[in-house]
Amino acid sequence: MTFGRVNPQFKLEDQGIEGLGNVYYNLMEPALIEAALKRGEGTLGKGGAFLVTTGKYTGRSPKDKFIVRTPSVEDSIWWENNAPMEPDAFDLLHADMLEHMKGRDYYVQDLTGGADPANAIDVRVVSELAWHNLFIRHMLRRPDREDLDSFTADFTIINCPSFKADPAKHGCRSETVIALNFEKKLILIGDTEYAGENKKSVFTLLNYILPGKGIMAMHCSANHAPNNPVDTAVFFGLSGTGKTTLSADPERVLIGDDEHGWSDRGTFNFEGGCYAKTINLSPEAEPEIYATTEKFGTVIENMVFDPDTFNLDYEDDSLTANMRCAYPLHYISNASKTALGGHPKNIIMLTCDAFGVLPPIARLTPAQAMYHFLSGFTSKVAGTERGITEPQPTFSTCFGAPFMPRRPEAYGNLLRDKIAKHGATCWLVNTGWTGGAYGTGSRMPIKATRALLHAALNGSLNTAQFRKDPNFGFEVPVHVEGVPDMLLDPKKTWDDKAAYDAQADRLVGMFAENFAQYVPYIDDDVKAAAIG
Repeated sequence: MTFGRVNPQFKLEDQGIEGLGNVYYNLMEPALIEAALKRGEGTLGKGGAFLVTTGKYTGRSPKDKFIVRTPSVEDSIWWENNAPMEPDAFDLLHADMLEHMKGRDYYVQDLTGGADPANAIDVRVVSELAWHNLFIRHMLRRPDREDLDSFTADFTIINCPSFKADPAKHGCRSETVIALNFEKKLILIGDTEYAGENKKSVFTLLNYILPGKGIMAMHCSANHAPNNPVDTAVFFGLSGTGKTTLSADPERVLIGDDEHGWSDRGTFNFEGGCYAKTINLSPEAEPEIYATTEKFGTVIENMVFDPDTFNLDYEDDSLTANMRCAYPLHYISNASKTALGGHPKNIIMLTCDAFGVLPPIARLTPAQAMYHFLSGFTSKVAGTERGITEPQPTFSTCFGAPFMPRRPEAYGNLLRDKIAKHGATCWLVNTGWTGGAYGTGSRMPIKATRALLHAALNGSLNTAQFRKDPNFGFEVPVHVEGVPDMLLDPKKTWDDKAAYDAQADRLVGMFAENFAQYVPYIDDDVKAAAIG
């Protein structure tokens, strides 16, 4: 049977998905929570939050993600970064998944990726789990109810955690699979309950589609000055670098926390919600995000809680360090109602340096910005991917290599051209370690990071005195109000100066070795900005 509101000309049967049990279309939050509770998918928490665990997968499984190698994308996919799947294998996977789904109940959300109607895609998400439908309803943008009557999808995602792939038959690596077929406009996800795979699949789609239209797709958060969308800032960074935390500035308007586009009209959020890490979350440091954990419908993922009081434990990482909450954007009081901004005035590239070498902030020339964007240096933080239990230094080009279907230069050239056209100021901000590497030093104080960003965004930092960093060549301020001067010079925070020099030499060598792969594809000014 069919329940809910849907375009009568665009039901699952019209897409060849037949023989299911009950199908629930576009249920709203109360009905989805009720269904998830009846099915035993989770627990109702304080304030009506929904508490859930995701089983064996508490992070993304990037090695199980594939793009189908069809003629239309053969020459435009970065195959060195994206595992291929043959079309025949995908067809078998699709057929076997549809057969597995028969007789089971499914939940469907018809949603939009992109706040700019001119550049948005309509996405149908078919979920075996009711709470996955709640999650993606938060994360993507929700059409007006009356628009559902005529909704048709550009792409469809089928997420079936109970389905296990056959590597020999389906051309994948394990029983877990995330397969994107751009030609059939279809994504299949099996054998993982981790909800983040849903949202990152849509991000991957937009990362392929938009650059083909001259639009920069960005793994970043964004905000703008109050009543002044022209004063927009974007914050590039991988998970764990502070994108969500630092963009949720009470003195600025939040555009979004993770995925954005930059078109000729300005910036726009891809999403309608936020997916924030909750480990060590506190009401003092992040009051707005903390408050969402006790709001109705917020999805609390993989957090330990007291079974009597339902109080959440923000420090217990026994399930995973990648504990999260997912909530709609309007749960943040200063969130933009339109999720639109101007052309970025400031571009911040966030890195989590586990070596303890980089300064807390540095000003970049356009060529240096291109260099650091292509390098994408950071540290993978515990829990964001399977098997990561402590920070691991890594280079993730464009600050989002796992989600980049095209070659890095496609995104780098778009960024370079837009910086040149609109005159953005670029900054590298290190939220990693100071006073030593991971294990001996300490995490950069968030109060200092906020003070530095405040000075960068209000323009006062541009008038500061700067020194040239001897290792990386960028400019570093020598004094910023509210920040200890010693913190601005990483070497001074180390007890063993010789150890710092050795660590810096090691990191410079890693940068040089990594960047060699891009040298044949870049302009001379970026080559001149390269270090090592």
